[in-house]
Amino acid sequence: MLQAIGLTSTPRRDRPPEVDDLTFEARPGLITALLGAPGSGKTTALRLMLELEPGRGVTYFRGRPLHKVAHPAREVGTLLGDVPGHPARTVRGQLRLMCAVAGVPAARAEEMLHVVGLVGLGDQRLGTLSLGMDRRLGLAAALLGDPHALVLDEPAEGLSPRENNWMYGLLRGHAQHGGTVLCTFADPKEAARVADRVVTIDAGRLVADQDATEFARTRLRPRVAVASPHATRLGALVSREARAARRSVEVVAEDGSHLSVYGTTCAEVGETAFRHGVLVHRLTEEFGDTGPTAPSPRPAPASGPHPAPAAATTPDPAADPAADPAADPAAPTEPLPPHNGGPAPHPRPPITRARPRTPLRPLRYELRRLLGVRTTYLLAAAVLVGSVALAVVLGRTGHTPLPHLAAAWPGLLPLPPAAFGAGVLGALAFGEEYRYPALAADRGTVPRRLGLLLAKLAVSAGAALLLAVLTVALDAQALRLVYGGDLVRIPPDWPSLAAGWAGLTVGCAWAGLLAAGIFRATTAGLAAVLAVPVAVVPLVQKALSAPQARSAAGLPARLRDVAWLRWPRMLDNGLDAALHLLARPQGAALALSLSVLLCAYVVTGLRGRARW
Repeated sequence: MLQAIGLTSTPRRDRPPEVDDLTFEARPGLITALLGAPGSGKTTALRLMLELEPGRGVTYFRGRPLHKVAHPAREVGTLLGDVPGHPARTVRGQLRLMCAVAGVPAARAEEMLHVVGLVGLGDQRLGTLSLGMDRRLGLAAALLGDPHALVLDEPAEGLSPRENNWMYGLLRGHAQHGGTVLCTFADPKEAARVADRVVTIDAGRLVADQDATEFARTRLRPRVAVASPHATRLGALVSREARAARRSVEVVAEDGSHLSVYGTTCAEVGETAFRHGVLVHRLTEEFGDTGPTAPSPRPAPASGPHPAPAAATTPDPAADPAADPAADPAAPTEPLPPHNGGPAPHPRPPITRARPRTPLRPLRYELRRLLGVRTTYLLAAAVLVGSVALAVVLGRTGHTPLPHLAAAWPGLLPLPPAAFGAGVLGALAFGEEYRYPALAADRGTVPRRLGLLLAKLAVSAGAALLLAVLTVALDAQALRLVYGGDLVRIPPDWPSLAAGWAGLTVGCAWAGLLAAGIFRATTAGLAAVLAVPVAVVPLVQKALSAPQARSAAGLPARLRDVAWLRWPRMLDNGLDAALHLLARPQGAALALSLSVLLCAYVVTGLRGRARW
């Protein structure tokens, strides 16, 4: 059961709210249509239900609001707009990424590829998919967690009739397995043909909440569909007789041999054709374009047959081999429940037992997000190649200090290539989430959870350290190859230099990550990375160079005297090295910037009522 109560969006400026006190429910076992013209507030209503828009009201998913559901991906699957994923990621990689989000085994991705008929397209990039394949992938992502409810925004928009029938056949199967399906529609005829219940809204307000049969009878115009080789003549005769009898009849010519006659019955049109000797090939009474009316009343919605023929619920393998859900005879299925009339529901594979929630779940997701696209590898390659080239050029001058030479850091640049590349990777960690929200199955946008934040910090730090080590190693090898071994010697203070180099790269990565998470844009993360050396370092340098500045030398020894516990002398050396790093203008500026960004991240998360 899905219950939306009092949904009201936040009005913008002087405009009325897009959704105003909307209350309705979607019952299990039924397909519920949320019907409205474009701009009526359908999509905003769905986003309010999924807590993606600010506003008032509450939506209960089987008695619980979404923010109190422990595993949202197992309660509700969503498809809002295009498939949320980086266009360079493969179909299989995207589903495996979403498996990490939903907390289900990665093998579930292969099962869903069979269900939606994308087995042959697993290695295709998302940016190359057609609209029909894109919708199939979106539905597969929504079904990964085996959710009870599906919330879909016009899932068949722009699809061909065959894809349309397949899509609604799969949704019908989900409903007949006891699931709840809520779809938005802009076409009332399609809503009446597909859904069991139709909720009509206009300007964000509820207009009607009706059974599909009642909706078709009261809100769709009945018509008589005529097929005749003399359609034009018959239409003129029907119009003339209606005017003579002072009846309101409208005749619409569909094409050269088909008519739609509104305001009359099959008997009256047939008698007109008989009197004037007009040949008629077909004469049926329909509600709008929903197809011929059944000879008997429509069954109850809970067991109503799906109007599409059984063969239409599965794509034709001969026409599209990649779209055959049954291409693999070993694809898992489960026995179907008894069905009263109509086609059998579409089979669903049994889901493997979900993994318990562990700290590794966000870590697995973040690793797949980072390594699943070519951007990471191309950026790392560009950084390494640029660093080697700069190191060789700087080594020729003979005036660059060895630490700057190994890091390929000329004095004209605010940051070395490795530090800037680490900042770009950190900015992409959150920037991609808002541009291609991979967590759409888990409340759509990125939840500011502590586990996800820690995973991003850990993975970005690991990537930054790897980039820093590779940069120094490759630069040293290139310098040794070009200028000989005398130029590259290990300095005696290499531990402190290594710690400073690691702190610089990791700090840049974290600065880009936190800024992108606060401002929801990759460019904001890059701006923060560049702002530290350009704007913050000069201010800190001026403050530290004041004549009245005091020294903190000997702090580790004084802490040892105050503390009750006695720690090894090695910790004193580490603390002393950390203090020396913070005493430098670059280290102090980076630490100050990270502290401000982290506080701003926490404040924005609390203001947005985020889940931690």
